[in-house]
Amino acid sequence: MAKVKTPNLTLLGRSEVKLPASPADARLETFPNPARRNYRIHFETDDFTSVCPITGQPDFARIDIDYVPNRLCVESKSLKFYLASYRNERAFNEAVTNRILDDFVKACAPRQVIVTAQFSARGGIALTVRAEYPDKGRSGHDGR
Repeated sequence: MAKVKTPNLTLLGRSEVKLPASPADARLETFPNPARRNYRIHFETDDFTSVCPITGQPDFARIDIDYVPNRLCVESKSLKFYLASYRNERAFNEAVTNRILDDFVKACAPRQVIVTAQFSARGGIALTVRAEYPDKGRSGHDGR
């Protein structure tokens, strides 16, 4: 198999790279989609943490990302670093999930993507947020 040129991949194969301090400092790296057909890629991690913007308490979550790539695929190590960059990020669970979706779409312009964040129970209530692209449920800019 021929070696693939990947000038956009700066994290893969480098152990000295440090985690980004925030999502704004992180970069989702991509590589050319090796197939023409529609197929699904599934990422999952139980190792996600962000911070409640009010209490400052950590919010732990399982993050699942399911997508159908278009021209680009997201490289998994860069996704790992991107998700880890939320560890000190103060934001509501809903905002975190939607930002992950927006950043993912911006990085690779997939045909479809669903981000599901299952936040662990605090105060006896667990929360799951699901955001998807394209947004089939929205008819206008005012949410109606």
